[in-house]
This record gives sequence, C-alpha cells and structure tokens, in this order.
Amino acid sequence: MTSTTSTTTSTAAAVSRRRFTRNLWRSLLMWLVFLPLALIVIVPILYMFSMAFTLEANQLKFPIEWIPQPLTISNFVKIFIDPQLPIVRWFTNSLIIASVGTAIVVFLSSLSGYAFARLEFPGKSFLFSLLLFSLMIPAAVTLIPAFLLLRDLKLLNTYHAIWWPAAASVTGIFLMRQHFYSIPIELEEAAIMDGAGRFRIYWQISLPLVRGAMVALFIFAVLGLWNDLFWPLIVLSDRPMLTLPVGLLVIQQGSYIQRGLAFAGAFIASVPVLLFYAFFQRKIIAGITTAGLAGR
Repeated sequence: MTSTTSTTTSTAAAVSRRRFTRNLWRSLLMWLVFLPLALIVIVPILYMFSMAFTLEANQLKFPIEWIPQPLTISNFVKIFIDPQLPIVRWFTNSLIIASVGTAIVVFLSSLSGYAFARLEFPGKSFLFSLLLFSLMIPAAVTLIPAFLLLRDLKLLNTYHAIWWPAAASVTGIFLMRQHFYSIPIELEEAAIMDGAGRFRIYWQISLPLVRGAMVALFIFAVLGLWNDLFWPLIVLSDRPMLTLPVGLLVIQQGSYIQRGLAFAGAFIASVPVLLFYAFFQRKIIAGITTAGLAGR
C-alpha cells in the first residue's frame, strides 16, 4: 500500500514538473516573439511624442533625449498660429468625414446585410458572390475608374468624394449578414404575425440583437476614415478641404520641412485615435472575436 502511494506521488510530481517546464518554455517563447513586436510598435510612438515637445534645434541631437530638455510647446504654438497651416480646419474636416462617413457605412452595411440574410429576391446568391469576388480585386485597379466617376459627377474636393466610395463596404455587409443569420427566425415570424413590417423588424428587433457587430463595424470605420491618407490625397486638392493626415504632408513640403512641426502635427492626429482605441479596446477585441463566427 505504501509502495503504491509512493509511486502515485512520484508520478504526479513528474507530471507537475513537466507541465511547469512546458509552460515556462511557452512563456519564454511568447516573450521572445511578442516583446520585439511590441517595441517595434511602441518605440516610434514614444519617439514622436518626445520630438513633438523638443526644440527644433535639438531635433537631430544624438543620443536621443526621450525626456526633452527643455520641455517646450513651441512646435504646437507655431503650427496653430501659422495661417498657411489651417490645422484646426484639417482636424474639423477629418472629424466630419469620420463621423458622417461612419454613420453611412454602418447604416448601409447593416441594411444590406439584413437584406442578404433575410430577404429572398432574384439573383441574391449571385449578387452576394459578386460582392465577395470584389474583395479579391486590388484597390489600384478601381482607383482610376472611381476617380473619373467622381470627376464626372463633380464631387471632387468635397466630403462626398470620401463618404460614398467608403460606403460600399463589402466587409461590413458580410460581417452584418453573418450576425443577422445568428438571430432565431422565430422572433421575426412572431413580429410578422403581430403586424410588424419588414423595416420595423429590422430596426426594432434585429438591429439591437447585433449591437456587438455594429460597434465593431463602427470602430473599424472610424479608424479607417480618420487615418486614411491615400484616397483623400487623390480626391482633395484645395488646402482648406484637406484632412489631417494629408495636411501633415503639407507640413513636410516646401518651406515647411521642420521636424518639430511635423511631429507636433502627428501628435495632434494620433492622440484622438489612441484615446479612441483605449476607450473601445474591449469592444474591438470582442468584435474581432465574434466577427463571422455565427451564421452560414
């Protein structure tokens, strides 16, 4: 009896040691992989924050002063008082484009996703397959046709040139369709029997049940429209109409090649995004986790 107990104890101890060793190596491997990746992301952000509060004369100083001596806000003062750099107008443009554009993307994506999930109409499967196929087409292929179409419609140098191309979010439609599929059809059938119309069912019953997917789509749309550089750079040319990311290019061109001003502008553009991400971090992760897992 004593021998059996001793053997069992030794086996349990050996298993525990192996489990501890395996977990230790797994933790070390994760640190070796993710720590360099974290540094690659974090160090440039810290450098930008540091240089934004550093005097222009000390911008190229080596070694880098991560805590500027002296700490100054002169770069921000210059960028706000220069009449040729309407940073407030650029910030306002980005805010309007991101807020209104996000509302359009969320509404149209949810409406289209509901139609593909619940309505029956001729060519439904073909049309949805066509939308999915469009995801495989490089954006550069449709760049010139989209630009020429906006030119012919006289929408260049307007907010509409940003809003409506972004409104056709195939990813958003797919995301919402998958989540609408996860809603029990019996709920809608009961609402129909009570006399509810299709739009009322969509608006008052189905939409609140996919709130998580809507929040995820909302966050991705806001960040995408706020950070977008390439498309606004093409369709916006008047300086007062520029967005903040495009305006940062102006700061680095011509007589405005000043590192302090560029870092101050980058700081102004980055802080709202970082605060937005910090506030919605849990919802972003939840949206990524659940996206596309439900449905057919």
